[in-house]
Amino acid sequence: MSHYTDDRGRGTVSRPANRFEKLHLEIDDGALEELAAIDPDFAKVRPRTTYLRDDSQSIISTNSSPDLGFEASLNPYRGCEHGCAYCYARPYHEYLGFNAGLDFETRIMVKEHAADLLEWELASASWQPKVLACSGVTDCYQPVERELRITRACLEVLARFRNPVGIITKNALVTRDCDHLGELAAHGAAVVAISLTSLDATLAGRLEPRASRPEARLRALRELTDAGIPAGISLAPVIPGLNDHEIPALLQAAADHGAHFATYTVLRLPLGVADIFSGWLQRHHPQSQEKILGRIRDLRGGDRLNDSTFGTRFTGEGPIAEEIRTLFQVSARRAGLTSDRIRLNTAAFRRLMPGQLEMFG
Repeated sequence: MSHYTDDRGRGTVSRPANRFEKLHLEIDDGALEELAAIDPDFAKVRPRTTYLRDDSQSIISTNSSPDLGFEASLNPYRGCEHGCAYCYARPYHEYLGFNAGLDFETRIMVKEHAADLLEWELASASWQPKVLACSGVTDCYQPVERELRITRACLEVLARFRNPVGIITKNALVTRDCDHLGELAAHGAAVVAISLTSLDATLAGRLEPRASRPEARLRALRELTDAGIPAGISLAPVIPGLNDHEIPALLQAAADHGAHFATYTVLRLPLGVADIFSGWLQRHHPQSQEKILGRIRDLRGGDRLNDSTFGTRFTGEGPIAEEIRTLFQVSARRAGLTSDRIRLNTAAFRRLMPGQLEMFG
């Protein structure tokens, strides 16, 4: 039976060319739709997710970006099944020989030995204790983590070494690991940011198809804070013309569920992500597409959809950026939320040899 791709449960069905590859197979979806209309044996298929072994020999990555807020991170996975159409990390998949579209959300690289690698790196005399961001690129609590438990194994290592960690996720599965996070929090060494973009479950389901729905993320926020783990929300991304009007309601909902803080970033569309997100708008919000893209351009100097300049890439610039900033600040103040980062403590760090057990007195 001939077939083409069903987009249910996916952020995109596009397979854009990899910018590093010379050859590319172009599939005409319009022609496939026409064939399907006249051929009863021509059917849609839902793309399956494939998990591939990642044999990386290190797990901690470092960066020198002045506006990230962390200098070291660990990523148990590469690619992300959550399938967010706007994800700035999509182009990283091209370095692996995949595309930034459907491959990014259906071909997931799994670092099976992440916890062992982490243990050896933390035990090294060269490691200077510092906050690790988990994850810096893709979500460390994507769906397969429920089964593989790689992030949990890394947290167990971090708890034994008492090395501070900051987690950002849009998956309520994070509450499963309240035991390790709570142990770290007792030493001022853990914080969790729940990524929240909308309270509209329908919009969230289209924008972030395989992530937890908004109500589940809010319940997770409450469970974390009730467990004594500092937690808040990352309102990211703010998409002008799509979800910016929800800023007051999002911040109030976060406060009502115990959030300690709230931050935000505006939409970033590097490289091929611009076309993927534009295609998402065409499928789901065709009447608003040009309005939304126009406002994004206004955030980026008026003539482009992305600007990677340090200092403004997360906030944008111009009148619309100022409107978003003001609305966020006023709404956060009304909700009683701070935008200050919670500072984590490295004082409790202890260097253990790999496999060494703690001594309890």
